[in-house]
Amino acid sequence: MECPVCGRDCIEDAQDVLARLPDLFSPCDQCSSRVLDKNAPLPGRTYAPPCGCGKRFIDEVFANLYVIYVEEGIFSGKEPLRAVGSPLIHPGVSTVNPPFLPSGSLVLLSPVVTAPAAERIVAEVPEVRGVVRSGDFVPGTVDPALEEAPRTYDLLAGCDVRAGVFPTSAGPLVIYTQQSQVHIEFPRQRNPKIESVERRLEKGLPAVFVDACAGTGTLGLCAALHGVQRVILNDAWYAAAYWSAQNVLVNQKSLDVRDVTMHLSYSEMRGLQVSRDPLLVAEAGGEQALSVFFGDYRKLGGVLPPGPACTVLDLFDKSDLEANRRVMKEWQDRVPGDVFIP
Repeated sequence: MECPVCGRDCIEDAQDVLARLPDLFSPCDQCSSRVLDKNAPLPGRTYAPPCGCGKRFIDEVFANLYVIYVEEGIFSGKEPLRAVGSPLIHPGVSTVNPPFLPSGSLVLLSPVVTAPAAERIVAEVPEVRGVVRSGDFVPGTVDPALEEAPRTYDLLAGCDVRAGVFPTSAGPLVIYTQQSQVHIEFPRQRNPKIESVERRLEKGLPAVFVDACAGTGTLGLCAALHGVQRVILNDAWYAAAYWSAQNVLVNQKSLDVRDVTMHLSYSEMRGLQVSRDPLLVAEAGGEQALSVFFGDYRKLGGVLPPGPACTVLDLFDKSDLEANRRVMKEWQDRVPGDVFIP
């Protein structure tokens, strides 16, 4: 599938991603691993090249990045290795051991990287697919009232689209994300939000499941993977809603759906940034029916099918219990059925 960020075919069906996983980040017999102290400067400013198999131990990749930082004047050589940035592997999986990275398997997040250094990194470090300058905030929209302007990180070079593999009791989901635009979700062996959804579904599959603040669609697609016949995903932020729709397409073969129809393009949604009135982004039909909307969850009731629904509200700030209770009450006043915060 063509990527809307870089134009290449870097979006794969879930089955293709999963088929590559068993040995994707494992070394060959010739691979070497030099474990570096992440809290100390790089010793000697040297790094090993990739192995003949095309993989390189993650510490050596970061040594390569560190040297570029020094040569570009970002580092003096006294900074610890960990200051290079945060590695986001592609596809993201829960790993026991540090990975050996193949080509194009890393998105680098860094608050200090410069545009010239980012261009060099993408050109010279084969493992890096994209470089993002990050900040001390969560990208996207975090204001439920949608009154504060959304904030995003800056993609400086390459492509920041990456997949994560999220285990569920019904099988894995492959979830694509544009990392400069959407908050980071790290796949782990246990995911409390997914488990919360699964506990609700154990009580009986609802006729309709609504993921009202869907992000990139993990919880709604979890419900679909468990066999819920009618699933609605929604988000007010363009990147979340767009990638929710793409993730329906990516995971299509694991669901009882046939054709997935896209009604809005990436460029159309990016031009809007935030939508208040729910706009239909995509729909899929078959034994199951899935719809993705782009809008304010508080207006979603007007486009939902009649009757009760089971709704998950994955609110950004869960610490304000009184506000959460108020949001849930307001939702139930508009939409009959069950509602919960994962």
